[in-house]
Amino acid sequence: MSSIAIRAAVTADLGQIAEIYADAVIHGTASYELEPPSRAEMGSRFDSLMAGGFPYLVAEKNGIVLGYAYAGPFRPRPAYRFIVEDSVYVAPEAKGQGIGLKLMQGLIEAVQAAGFRQIIAVIGDGHPDSASVRLHEKLGFRHSGRLEGSGYKHGRWLDTVFMQLPMNGGALVPPDPDSLPEQRFRQQK
Repeated sequence: MSSIAIRAAVTADLGQIAEIYADAVIHGTASYELEPPSRAEMGSRFDSLMAGGFPYLVAEKNGIVLGYAYAGPFRPRPAYRFIVEDSVYVAPEAKGQGIGLKLMQGLIEAVQAAGFRQIIAVIGDGHPDSASVRLHEKLGFRHSGRLEGSGYKHGRWLDTVFMQLPMNGGALVPPDPDSLPEQRFRQQK
């Protein structure tokens, strides 16, 4: 029996990643997309995150991708450059096995190492007993807001929950000039 490996995602993983996300879009309420994006669109999104230096991880067992997680820009305005938004999805057959936790632990470590100050979770259908809310709470995220009735999917209104996790001093200390977000900002100027 082999163990689950958490590793950086590569282009070859995109077919399995697209299948996991398609299931979440079609059957779930975590994503507010109504139609699954094509493999090409998923590739474009992946390439954009890689070009920005953002972490993108997969959980793999016996060559099969069981889940993925990534961090990307929270908002495009430059003052938000120290904040990332996380996304984590687990294949239906792998849910309840701790894969989301392992992915998020790896993602938090990678985001912290890059010098970001906050991770924001924007959780669709964020009712208190949702797996995503519970996962983020377990990892130390705190609730920071709720948008009631902000999405409509599968015949019902959904709330969006915001949670955040400060790191690297959060908002208590000035930015690190050697952090990834500061380096990218200086390069763009």
